[in-house]
Amino acid sequence: MKVKSAKPDKESKAISGLKHELQELSVLLEISSAVTASLDLEKTMERVLSILHEKMGMERGTLTLLDTKTNELSIEVAHGISAEQVRLGRYRLGEGIIGRVVAAGEPMIIPNVGKEPLFLDRTKSRGDLKRNTIAYLCVPINLEQKTIGALSVDRLLGGHVALEEDLRLLTIISSIVAQAVRIHQMVQKEREKLEKENTFLKRELKSKFRPANIIGQSKRMTDVYASIELVSQSQATVLLRGESGTGKELVANAIHYNSSRSDKPFVKVSCAALPESLLESELFGYEKGAFTGAVTSKLGRFEMANSGTLFLDEIGDISPSTQIKLLRVLQEKEFEKVGGTETLRVNIRLITATNQDLEELVRTGKFREDLYYRLNVIPIFLPPLRERREDIPILFNHFLKLANQENGKDVKYIADEAMEYLMNYSWPGNIRELENAVTRSVIMCKGDTITLEVLPIPGNKTHPVLQGFKPPEPLSTLEDKGAVPAQSPENLPEAVERVEQRMIRDALVKTKGNQRQAAKLLGVTERILGYKIKNYGIVTT
Repeated sequence: MKVKSAKPDKESKAISGLKHELQELSVLLEISSAVTASLDLEKTMERVLSILHEKMGMERGTLTLLDTKTNELSIEVAHGISAEQVRLGRYRLGEGIIGRVVAAGEPMIIPNVGKEPLFLDRTKSRGDLKRNTIAYLCVPINLEQKTIGALSVDRLLGGHVALEEDLRLLTIISSIVAQAVRIHQMVQKEREKLEKENTFLKRELKSKFRPANIIGQSKRMTDVYASIELVSQSQATVLLRGESGTGKELVANAIHYNSSRSDKPFVKVSCAALPESLLESELFGYEKGAFTGAVTSKLGRFEMANSGTLFLDEIGDISPSTQIKLLRVLQEKEFEKVGGTETLRVNIRLITATNQDLEELVRTGKFREDLYYRLNVIPIFLPPLRERREDIPILFNHFLKLANQENGKDVKYIADEAMEYLMNYSWPGNIRELENAVTRSVIMCKGDTITLEVLPIPGNKTHPVLQGFKPPEPLSTLEDKGAVPAQSPENLPEAVERVEQRMIRDALVKTKGNQRQAAKLLGVTERILGYKIKNYGIVTT
């Protein structure tokens, strides 16, 4: 009898082993490619578990991560398990096989889960365990010498299944997965940081543009604040009226950031700054090829402001054709891009502003009457500075502080005659002109006090910074023009007393003689208010 040689069996096993190793290498290559292809942990792990299922026959793969705050483990990604079953997959540290693997940082093989009392089967995804022969492999995921989770799979026993080899492969894969988890944590941390910064910036914007930060305590400005508070809670269209430099854009900001749309976009457009052809494409956007130079499509400001607020400054300067399109957006909430055919719908809150006499423009046919009524739902009139002179000292101090910070100066005071000059000037440029004058005065001031000599006044044409400044009109001239009521000459202390008396009387009228409320309104203590009432001989009853 001839004895068969064992050599062919050895060769067969060697070939089989080589095939298995090549298969494992192929799997590792695919998994490495999947991990580097995306920063999305869920998508990455879905692909990894899918590869293990397709190439290695591993069922019900799961990625379980540890929440260090609660010491609880939960399934983050799974393959072959329903969403409801995934939701059930939660374990305490040290509980069940997964809990023990994470707690000890060591892998485990369960040859038959139906005979293992530690196997909890929380997901209920395996049917009757007693009738199935299922092996379970679980390996820890270690990152920076800490166990952060576990990778687990099922293996149906039958045929040639080498659990130790599978465990070795899973251990290698877990180290690759650890890097994917690390990238996910870094991305998540950066996202949380950006969200916090975004929330902080939005809170800062709200604070910056709240009505309390619009400078002024005069009766006219108190009325403006009340209007801002009322319209901010509505969705109505607002028309801001007032001369140039009175702060219309600041009021628009305050309305938006105190409204329910404060966390949505706030988009601004100056209608006077763009020619008609550009304004239309800027507002409504355009499609590629709509005109020469339109090499790509562009979003319009209406689309950018969708769900938020759109502020159109200098609305009186828009052309008749743009007026028609604007009217349609306000009526129908829809429009088409320049060169486009698709109708787009938007949900915006519109705030407009103008320094022109819209009623006169309507009368002369330069502004559509129907559009005027659409825009003039809630008008807010901003007073010129000459009609709120009691706010000049407050505004001066505000701009003085800003000018010192911006220019590295330490100017603290203003001479009496210089303040008198500011109080008597007509301020055709309003607050913007006052800010400019204070800034230039701070720059030119050599000491800690602004004197009349450094203010932009007539006769000081030798100074290069002050050349071209329009001189103030004398108070007598303003009285002749009716810009201010006629009054007898007075010095600065008398002017301050007059303003102070008027503010106190207005506060007492508003609070119906309640001195405590009046003091709070004026920003002084009740004792100081009582002293001034007595000193000025103001009757409170």
